Amino acid sequence: MAFVSQVEPKTIYEALHDEDWLMGMKEELNQFERNEVWDLVPLPSDYLIIGTKWVFRNKLDESGIIIRNKARLVAKGYNQEEGIDYDENFSL
Repeated sequence: MAFVSQVEPKTIYEALHDEDWLMGMKEELNQFERNEVWDLVPLPSDYLIIGTKWVFRNKLDESGIIIRNKARLVAKGYNQEEGIDYDENFSL
């Protein structure tokens, strides 16, 4: 049985000091590479960067016991402004 952290970090700095959360972050980055959904490219001079943020959550089993520390890297698309950063949006 694996040990997991009980406390969800609020910041990246808290997560970086906990080996269990570091492992969750590495898993997330490895999935990007495995699924080929991430390419590191040079930044064109006329583009703005959409930032990222780490989100940390404990995953529970049906009994409410923590079974996994899940780290997700998400895009901060909420910083974009319609008409400036994009012209249209779509939802399925």
